[in-house]
Amino acid sequence: MAPQDIALLKPVLRIDFPENARLGRGKIQLLEHIRDTGSISAAGRAMDMSYRRAWQLVDALNSMFSEPSVTSQRGGKQGGGAVLTPFGEELIRRFRHMEATLAQALGDDIEWLNKNRSS
Repeated sequence: MAPQDIALLKPVLRIDFPENARLGRGKIQLLEHIRDTGSISAAGRAMDMSYRRAWQLVDALNSMFSEPSVTSQRGGKQGGGAVLTPFGEELIRRFRHMEATLAQALGDDIEWLNKNRSS
């Protein structure tokens, strides 16, 4: 296998909250898909998960903080939909910033691991 074919290592950020709640890249990706599609079900489909699972993750996110990340509307003339709150937008921004900070802080060590691991 050529060196360019070997996937590089990268740190993954996950924040563990009390009571087994977790914040990681999956929930943040779900928020990003909701922002892009305006729909919890479309966001779930984009991540190959059921509407029920997507809704459970949104509910978990909304329960983890003092403000909701997502608000939704039921049916009606315009149909249903979901939107990120300003808090949800800020949560994405801060999580992505934390990921970048982590990658930068660990860059030399991750590079060393990559150079010294077996294929």
